[in-house]
Amino acid sequence: MKDFLAQWMPPDYSAHGPALDDLNAVVHWLMLILFVLWGAYFVYAIYRFRASNSPKASYVGMRSHFSKYLETGVAVIEVVLLVGFSIPMWMSWTKVPEASANPVEVRVVAEQFAWNVQYPGKDGIFGRRDVSLVSSTNPLGLDLTDPHAKDDIVTLNQLHMQVDRPIVIHLTSKDVIHSFFIPYMRVKQDAIPGQEVAIHFTPKKVGSEGFEIACAQLCGLGHYRMRGQYAVHTQADFQKWLADNAPAAVTTAAPNPVPAATPAQNPATGQSEPVPGQAPPQ
Repeated sequence: MKDFLAQWMPPDYSAHGPALDDLNAVVHWLMLILFVLWGAYFVYAIYRFRASNSPKASYVGMRSHFSKYLETGVAVIEVVLLVGFSIPMWMSWTKVPEASANPVEVRVVAEQFAWNVQYPGKDGIFGRRDVSLVSSTNPLGLDLTDPHAKDDIVTLNQLHMQVDRPIVIHLTSKDVIHSFFIPYMRVKQDAIPGQEVAIHFTPKKVGSEGFEIACAQLCGLGHYRMRGQYAVHTQADFQKWLADNAPAAVTTAAPNPVPAATPAQNPATGQSEPVPGQAPPQ
C-alpha cells in the first residue's frame, strides 16, 4: 500500500516522513477493509430485506441486545485508541527537541501574502517585536533598541536549514489564519493570529530545487501567490549563509528582509500586484 500511494505522494526528505507514510498506509488499509465490509453488508441488506421477500414491514426491529453490545464495543475501542495511543503519541511528537540536540530555531510570521522569517543571530535570542513598529521596511516590528535584535537576520519568503539538524519553527500570523505547508518535509500547520505554535522536523536531503513553502489555507484574494522557497544546506554552507546575511553593523534601523521580493502578476488583469509590506507603485 505504501508503494502504491507513493505514486501520487510528493517525495519525502524528512526524518519523520517514513513513519508518517507508514501511518498513512495503515489508515488506507483500514479504510479499504471497512469499505469492503460495509459494501458487502449493504449488498446483503438490499437482498435480505427486498420487498419481494418481506412484503410487510416489521415495526418491531431487532429484539436482541446485540446492537447495544456492538455499539458499546466500538465506543470502548475508540476510547482506547484515543486515550491509549493517539494522545500520548501526539504529545510525544509535539515536544520540541531539547537544547542538547542543537536545533536551528527560527520564527515565521505569516501575513497576506508572504512569509516573514526571523533568525535569532549569533546570540541565539530572538529580538523583541512590537506591533507599533511594523512598517514597510520593518515587517516584523523588530525593536532595534533591544540588544538581542541587532544581530537578527530577517528574510522574506526564504527559509534556510541545515541537513540532519533539527529545526524548530515558531509559527504565528499577523492578520488571518494561514497554513504553513512544506510537502517534501511532511509538514503542515495553521498559523494563527495571536498564537505561536512550535513545529519541528529534521531535513535529510541537501538542495533547493522545487522546495516550496505553500499556504494551504484560503487567506484572501492573493492566496495563489503566497509562496516561499526553502533551501537545505550542508553545515559549512549554512554557517556561510548566516555569516553572509548577518547585519554588517549595529544600527538603529530595522534590517531589511533579504532578498528583496518581486511583484507578482495578477493573471486576471495582467498588472503587477504590490508585494506585502511595500507601497504600491505610483
